[in-house]
Amino acid sequence: MAILLGVDTGGTYTDAVLIRDETEVIASAKALTTRHDLAIGIGEAVENVLASSGVTPDRIALASLSTTLATNALVEGQGGRVGLIYVGFREQDLEGHGLRAALGGDPALILSGGHNHAGQAARPLDSEALKAWLAEDRGISAYAVAAQFATRNPEHELEVARMVAEVTGRPVSCSHHLSAKLNGPKRALTALLNARLIGMIARLIQKAEGKLQDLGIAAPLMVVRGDGALISAKQAQERPIETILSGPAASIVGARWLTGADTALVSDIGGTTTDVAVLRGGKPMIDPAGAQVGPWRTMVEAVGMRTTGLGGDSEVHVQGDGLAGRIALGPRRVLPVSLIAHEAPEIVHRALDAQLRNTVPGEYDAVFVRAVPGIEAGGLAGREAALLQRIAQSDVQPVGKVLETRMEGQALRRLVGRGLVQVSGVTPSDASHVLGAVTTWDASAAEKALCLLARRRTGSGNTLADGAAHMAQMIVDQLTDQTVLAILETGFAEETAQFGLPADHLARHVLTQRGLDGHKGLMRLDIGLNVPVVGLGASAGCYYPAVGARLGCEMILPEHAGVANAIGAVVGRVTIRRSGTVTSPSEGLYRVHLETGPVDYPEAVSALEALQFALEQAARADAVAAGAEDIHITATRDLRTAQAEARQVFLEGEITVEASGRPRIAM
Repeated sequence: MAILLGVDTGGTYTDAVLIRDETEVIASAKALTTRHDLAIGIGEAVENVLASSGVTPDRIALASLSTTLATNALVEGQGGRVGLIYVGFREQDLEGHGLRAALGGDPALILSGGHNHAGQAARPLDSEALKAWLAEDRGISAYAVAAQFATRNPEHELEVARMVAEVTGRPVSCSHHLSAKLNGPKRALTALLNARLIGMIARLIQKAEGKLQDLGIAAPLMVVRGDGALISAKQAQERPIETILSGPAASIVGARWLTGADTALVSDIGGTTTDVAVLRGGKPMIDPAGAQVGPWRTMVEAVGMRTTGLGGDSEVHVQGDGLAGRIALGPRRVLPVSLIAHEAPEIVHRALDAQLRNTVPGEYDAVFVRAVPGIEAGGLAGREAALLQRIAQSDVQPVGKVLETRMEGQALRRLVGRGLVQVSGVTPSDASHVLGAVTTWDASAAEKALCLLARRRTGSGNTLADGAAHMAQMIVDQLTDQTVLAILETGFAEETAQFGLPADHLARHVLTQRGLDGHKGLMRLDIGLNVPVVGLGASAGCYYPAVGARLGCEMILPEHAGVANAIGAVVGRVTIRRSGTVTSPSEGLYRVHLETGPVDYPEAVSALEALQFALEQAARADAVAAGAEDIHITATRDLRTAQAEARQVFLEGEITVEASGRPRIAM
């Protein structure tokens, strides 16, 4: 009898679940996610689930981890400082696919070199310029390397990676390791985001492994990839970008396991994001264009999911420019005031009481800040460093007390983006405490914070709300409205029929909104979802019944919905995909593009066979390294040919190999 442990580190909670023989949930438990040291929250959740179940650590046969950490980091613009080495491209190519925006001021080197489409060197690699650039200390935590046509010949990427490791000792992310497809700027973006996540994911996995060992759990640790498959902890550390949408992917696998649903929309609300995906035939759909998180479209294979910066801990924004005034939620996550007051009650209540005594509402009422220990702070400007030093002098401080000038507001946002400080403010979680739907943290602090928010003035001069309860209901109603929009966008985007407008426009269209209202005049308008929605997340029971009512559909809220991610982490399979290309640079010449460089063959058949053999060997080796057994291998070919003088001419062939197996269980 195998007992499996699944762990999910979310933005707010860390969940742990024990499953017997992949068929029955034995026990589940939660603990607060401790961002400054994730091992603390992981350890508490695992200790709680072991204690509640009576299972001893030595009986755990497999441990698996899913995490929203990478997804949340990219949505919130967090991660380490990186350096991009862009080989064979031009300065203006940095604008492609949002590369310059993704850099966010981090350094980049445009370096001579690269190859052409046939895999031949276009220009020599400028090693001297690279050495000179690497010699300067820029506070970089990891490097990304993307060379022109590196998927046709990775020689220059590999040489740059070798030099970076030799000179700096820092991790290097090569674009050809992350995708076999063309499109250099998009590969560069993927490598850049991968490099930004390396330190963060490595810390998570190392802490998780260490904590499990401390608890006496010797089972191997697996990590959920963005397509729902499992990989080894070592592989996840090398390619952390593949764990984006890991938590959401695990939740979809968990949703299928919990409900047996074949066709449904799955909506998972966490602390930071709401993730919506489609189940068809009991399987999650894979996004053919690559995973998109926030503004970034990557080349990572992941579940076709729409991720919105909307969760239980989303920041509440007051938009008082209209006469009535209104609010919006997200995309940034903040610590709920009820939570930070639970952890530092004296400081928070004293500040809230002082703000309530003021006759005029303040810009930073009910907003607090604290430093996050243990995060590398290299590369900070003088103003940012000075602000961080002031914040670190005390555990929790009101933001209005630490900001000496308005200019420091930008510096604070940059510190938040680097993950060096955490901001606390009013969230839907606080609203739920005020309404009595949740009683976990400090409801009194939440009520004071919402009273402060309600005092804000609208364009008409009136207060935003009549007290804390009214303010709380406004926030919950806004969360319902934004969740409905997120689900509608996914429904329209995945609908087989076309409606002539983008999905986000259709979701907000006046006819859609009037249809949801059930308009009846000369015209009768009726619209809704034609499939069930599976609602997941710890707070789904609070918010999603109203969402189902608004959409006119069945809302399935399964038992254990709050730990679906952790369940999905241990009921998945190991799946490795590898792709490669054969081209024909000239008649009678067929070139196989391999990791070791191009190899030429005189016949297309022999070239394709050689490529498939190499891919199968690589996929099988990676599947074994990931901890798979009973491995099954499949291969698909996509051949492009042209008709020329009554004969078929080979142009290009792409082969994709998939190796899939059950995770090896320690008995």
